[in-house]
Amino acid sequence: MLKLYEQPAIEEVKEEWINEKGVRLFIKREDRIHPFVSGNKWRKLKYNLLKAREDGHKTLLTFGGAFSNHIYAAAAAAKEAGFQSIGVIRGDELADKPLNETLSFAKDNGMKFHFVSREDYRIKHEELFITALKEQFGEFYLVPEGGSNHLAIRGCEEIVDDQVKRFDFIGLPVGTGGTISGIISASDKYQQVIGFSALKGDFLIDEVKNFLSSYQINRPVSLNWQIETDYHFGGYAKTTPELINFIKRFEADHNIPLDQVYTGKMMYGLYDKIRKGYFDEGVKILAIHTGGLQGRRL
Repeated sequence: MLKLYEQPAIEEVKEEWINEKGVRLFIKREDRIHPFVSGNKWRKLKYNLLKAREDGHKTLLTFGGAFSNHIYAAAAAAKEAGFQSIGVIRGDELADKPLNETLSFAKDNGMKFHFVSREDYRIKHEELFITALKEQFGEFYLVPEGGSNHLAIRGCEEIVDDQVKRFDFIGLPVGTGGTISGIISASDKYQQVIGFSALKGDFLIDEVKNFLSSYQINRPVSLNWQIETDYHFGGYAKTTPELINFIKRFEADHNIPLDQVYTGKMMYGLYDKIRKGYFDEGVKILAIHTGGLQGRRL
């Protein structure tokens, strides 16, 4: 259904000061597996597309904001897999405005848009709302916002291959909780999984608990996973000059691009925790690059 363009390599992030701390830091380049459906979006959509085909659907419908990595990736994935696609976009005021780069790309890949008010968007998962969408667009396969469901978790489990299991710590950015749930599920219990929340607040802990519970995974918080909530830089899609400067320096030093919404915050958080001596000497840390570079605005 979706082609894997490149196997994700694991690269060491070499810094003299990190070596002096007695730890080693690596990054898994999931961002390079597909030119448009990169990182965790490819993983989340893989089994959803197969299920949609198995059930005889011809149209995918999903949700997102105007700058959504998921909308961008879902449009490209649907086109490649031979589906029609519909994007329910948050903000009815956008209907009369020129499309930004994200939505223009989605439109060029065949996605039709349905702009809804921010109030209506909050009830997008309610039965009456979904029924109204089916009355308007006909039958479709529904992919949730961010792509996170049990099939997405199954796909994200595959990030944790034999190479990943050699690391003591796995770090990754967290948005909806699906990717980290898959990684927790597939990780060995001796490994520690650290999610760096891109959003303000600690509600993602409960989101991940719910995913794990529904997926019948018994991994309580602190057993082998945690979510750091101190590196959101003001909240979702918020940033600061400090974060932007860090991302630019990191790219100049390592030739690895990061975005300011997810991966930049994750890598900043890992650097900060290494500096503060959070990790014991001798441990190996792996950062998961989850893609999302279409949203890079520096």
